[in-house]
Amino acid sequence: MRDWKSELDALVAEAMAFAESQVEIEQAPASTEESRPRDGLSVPDYGGSERDQIRKRVERFKAHQQRFMREREEYANSVLHRIRPITKC
Repeated sequence: MRDWKSELDALVAEAMAFAESQVEIEQAPASTEESRPRDGLSVPDYGGSERDQIRKRVERFKAHQQRFMREREEYANSVLHRIRPITKC
C-alpha cells in the first residue's frame, strides 16, 4: 500500500505552485501592442465590474428566452390556425 498522505501533500503542493504561477501571469502588465486594435478590428469591451458583466449576460439571456417564447407562441398559433378549418367539421 502506498503512502497516500505523502502523495496528497505532493499534489497539494503542486496545485499551489501552479496557482501561484497563474497569479503571476495575470498580474503581468499588458504590452502596448496587444492593447491596440489590429487591422482595424476593435478590441472587445469586457469593461466594467463583474457585477455589470453578469447583469449584461442575464439581460441577454432573458431577451433570448423571450424570443424563444414568442417564436413558440407564433408557431402554436400558426398550427392552430391551420387545423381549425379541419376540426370544424
